[in-house]
Amino acid sequence: MPRLFVAIDFPEAVRARLATLAGGVPGARWVPAEQLHLTLRFIGEVDRGRLDDIAEALAAIDARGFAVRVKGVGHFPPRGAPRVLWAGIEDGAGPARLHGKIEAALARLGVARDRRKFFPHVTLARLRGAPLGRVRDFLALHAGFASEPVAISAFHLYSSLLGTGGAVHRIEASYALAR
Repeated sequence: MPRLFVAIDFPEAVRARLATLAGGVPGARWVPAEQLHLTLRFIGEVDRGRLDDIAEALAAIDARGFAVRVKGVGHFPPRGAPRVLWAGIEDGAGPARLHGKIEAALARLGVARDRRKFFPHVTLARLRGAPLGRVRDFLALHAGFASEPVAISAFHLYSSLLGTGGAVHRIEASYALAR
C-alpha cells in the first residue's frame, strides 16, 4: 500500500541551494535534492481505492497561489535530542491557508485530522545520534540562509514507497492554484 502525502515542490535552483547545506553533522541522513519539498499534509498508508477518493477530494480545493521564501534553519524537537534538521518558510500564511483547505477536504472523507500544529518547513536531514555541538554549529553556520521568493502555483499528491535505498516519491496527481 502506498504512503501518501501532499506537498509543494520548489524550483530546481532552490532545491540545489538547499542541498548545499548538507554536511557537517555526523549521524545525519540528508534528503536528496530532488526530494526536498514542503509537506502540507502527511496522510499515511492507504489502499488504491482510497487514493482515488483522496485525489478527487483534493481536486475540488479552490485556493489561490502565493509566494514563499525559504529562510533560516532549525531542528525538531525544539528541546531534547534533535531528530530532524529543517529550513523554515518566511511567510507561512499561504501554506497555512492551503493546509487548512486540505485538512477540511480530507476530514470530509473521514481522514483523521493531524493533531500536530502545522509548521511549514523543508526537512533537510533526519538525525540519529548527532552530536549536539555539531548540530549547534550547523544552525549557527546556516542561520542566515535565505532563498529568493518563489511563486507557488500548484500542489501535489505524492506516494512514497520505502525501500532499502530510501523512499521513492511519485506524483500521483497535481493541482493548479488560482492566480
